[in-house]
Amino acid sequence: MARRTILLVMALSLAACEQRGEIRLMPQARGIGADETVFVGTTRGPDPDDGDPYGRIRSERMRYLRMDVSVPPDRVPGQIAWPHPNRPPDPLTQFVTLDASAYSTASAFRADLSRALARQPARRAEALVFVHGFNTTFAEGIYRLAQLGHDLNVTGTLVHYSWPSRAHPLGYVYDRDSALFARDGLETLLRETEAAGARKIIIVAHSMGSAVVMEALRQLALEGDGRLISRIGGVVLMSPDIDVDVFREEAARIGRLPQPFLIFTSKKDRALALSARLTGQQDRVGNLTDATELGGLKVTLIDTTAFSTGLGHFNVGNSPALLAILGRIKDVESAFATDQTGRPGLLGGAVLTVQNATQIILSPVAAIAR
Repeated sequence: MARRTILLVMALSLAACEQRGEIRLMPQARGIGADETVFVGTTRGPDPDDGDPYGRIRSERMRYLRMDVSVPPDRVPGQIAWPHPNRPPDPLTQFVTLDASAYSTASAFRADLSRALARQPARRAEALVFVHGFNTTFAEGIYRLAQLGHDLNVTGTLVHYSWPSRAHPLGYVYDRDSALFARDGLETLLRETEAAGARKIIIVAHSMGSAVVMEALRQLALEGDGRLISRIGGVVLMSPDIDVDVFREEAARIGRLPQPFLIFTSKKDRALALSARLTGQQDRVGNLTDATELGGLKVTLIDTTAFSTGLGHFNVGNSPALLAILGRIKDVESAFATDQTGRPGLLGGAVLTVQNATQIILSPVAAIAR
């Protein structure tokens, strides 16, 4: 194993030693921070080794929950602080769970989700479905969506698909197999969300979760389910851990990709660099910085290399500047649907178009619209 690969493995292993997210119930914290409700569908089964009811075990049975999360007031956008396992949580600075409810049936979940969608303005009924990535615990995925929902001022209903990650940096192969296992579960959750009354579904995925999304969309296309596909009003892939050739074949089978279709990349993503070495490939979609490799596809490639820090694997979720851009995604869609040159202040940096693919190279100085 090359020295560089060894160093990358060590970096990921050290990251695993940091405090991990876990569900800490604290109902008395309601009102201290911002309360976010997250509806959850999961194919995680109970782990017999540690008693975790939602661990790494792959379950063929989908379970449904509702989690009320408190986003602490004393934090900067993009930041998540986990409670220490041996100390009482501090809701002023740390994420805590206000309430956790499990649904006994899919119909009960669907009915409650329907009520949440109905509370939105008339005829809107928008759901944001988030799919977590590699090396993620059950709690971390839920808290990440609560953070994104709060920091992006999402007005739609938050829905999370929690697939059975081993939640360990050395569990890459396990997670990669789990991602294939998980595609049916995501399809099921998308159907339940649509059946609950969602008129528009935005899908956001991180890392290996992007592979789950592409496989689920491919399955819907093969099944000819145009109704559900038409409900998908946009896809955002953050640091997608997908082989470039596989992505192109999946996209070809899907056909017309949902729009907008945004891919956030970074050539300084060290986690994807390790993934490329483990899989024997030079590039993953998430570290592409050249739109020509996706030139035949109607996608927007957004290069966030200049914002990379640490492992550089979640620039969008961790950077206040990039969160501000993602929060204006509808403006981005409008600009590129009409006149790309007519909105120079919307996104800073170079804008290139190769066939149908658009490439945006962001810089910290010009990243926020003036």
